[in-house]
Amino acid sequence: MPNIDLILGTDHGRKRSIRTEPTQRRSSQRLDALLDAAAEIVDELGFERLTTQMVAERAGASIGTVYRYFPDRVAVLHALRERGVRRYRERLAESMERADLAEWWDVVALALDVCADLYRDEPGFSVVHAAPRETSDRDGEPELAHRVARLMEHEFGIDDEAEVRFRLGVSLEIGGALIHRAFERDGDGDERYLEEARRVVREYLDDHLAERASSAA
Repeated sequence: MPNIDLILGTDHGRKRSIRTEPTQRRSSQRLDALLDAAAEIVDELGFERLTTQMVAERAGASIGTVYRYFPDRVAVLHALRERGVRRYRERLAESMERADLAEWWDVVALALDVCADLYRDEPGFSVVHAAPRETSDRDGEPELAHRVARLMEHEFGIDDEAEVRFRLGVSLEIGGALIHRAFERDGDGDERYLEEARRVVREYLDDHLAERASSAA
C-alpha cells in the first residue's frame, strides 16, 4: 500500500484566508454553507462576478455572517480554493489506497484522473486552476510536485531531486491546463482534451524521467 501521508502531508506556515476559524460544529457547518454557496455562484457566473452579498443571499445568511469569516470576496475565493486543494489531496490519497501502483506513471495518471473527477463533482473546483499555484518554499516548484516526487521516491526509488520536481511541476501544469480546458468546452469534460492531457504528459515525462526510472528499477 502506498504511503498516502506523503500526498496528504501538512502545510507549514501557509496563510489562512478565513478571518475567524470555526471552533464549534455549528460554526463549521455555517462556514461550509457559505463556501458551498460561493461554489454554486462560481459555477453559474464565474469567479469574476462573485460578491460577498451574493454569497450571503445564496446561503440565506446575513452579510455580517459572511464578514465574520471573510474580509472580502477575494478571501472567499481563496478559502474555496484551499478547500478544493484539500479535497483533491484527500481524494487522491483515497484513490491511491485502492489502486495497484505498478509503475511511476500510475501515480501521475491517477493525479490527472482525480483532477478530472473533481471538476465533475466538486462545485467551484475551477478556482483551483484560476488562482496562483501553491509553491514550496524550498525551490518554488508546485507543492503537489513535491508530494508526488516524495511518493515516487518512496514507492519506486526515483530520487526526489530538483530536476524531478521541476519536470513533475511542468507536467502537472500542462495536464491541469488541458483538463481545465476540457471542462470549459464541455461540462462533462471534452474527452479529446482529457485524452490529450494524459498523452502529452506521458510523452513529456517519458523523455525526462524514463531513464531515472530505469536506473531505480
